[in-house]
Amino acid sequence: MSLQPLLDAAAPILLHAFAAMAGFALGVVQLAAPKGTLSHRVFGWVWVALLAVTAVSSFWIHGESYRLWREWSPIHLLSVFAPIMLVVGVVHARRHRRRAHAITMICIFIGALVIAGVFTLVPGRIMHSVVFGG
Repeated sequence: MSLQPLLDAAAPILLHAFAAMAGFALGVVQLAAPKGTLSHRVFGWVWVALLAVTAVSSFWIHGESYRLWREWSPIHLLSVFAPIMLVVGVVHARRHRRRAHAITMICIFIGALVIAGVFTLVPGRIMHSVVFGG
């Protein structure tokens, strides 16, 4: 395991990866910690910001494979969908719809961080080199 392939990558990839990893770590903490507390709200806003950075930075990341429309791949649909759902999740929280808020945020965590994260481990991708070596 070596961070060197990631550190050698272009700035948008570096920003995207570190925002996603921080979002994953903070998401795990948020899921395990008590809800409704001041710290949950503060860290929740930090998590939303990290996911927004992850989504927006992905628009400057273009691989050679899986392009469907110009330089965009199917994963870029997630980059459009995630910020929309972040707003939906925040609106649910602001309106005290706890169950809807929880479901929305958990779905974002699973879809945008866990499932998308697994796909970064495909051979030929930078995170595959980071985790499994060159």
